[in-house]
Amino acid sequence: MKRLILGSVIALAALSASSAADAKGCIKGAIVGGIAGHYAGHHGFAGAAAGCAIGRARANAKARAADQQAMQPAMAR
Repeated sequence: MKRLILGSVIALAALSASSAADAKGCIKGAIVGGIAGHYAGHHGFAGAAAGCAIGRARANAKARAADQQAMQPAMAR
């Protein structure tokens, strides 16, 4: 349990050093992935890394969809 908490603190410290736009979706995914990885065979760090990547990809996809939807009415004119 100590390793999970220490890993989470280190990950949050590293993420706080980057800008907020770069970490969009990553923090939430890392927390969920770290917890899931911990309970699925004590692989908290691997779960956090995978969760961060998945959360980041989903945030980018959501942002792209919102941009396309915002541009669609402007192009119809």
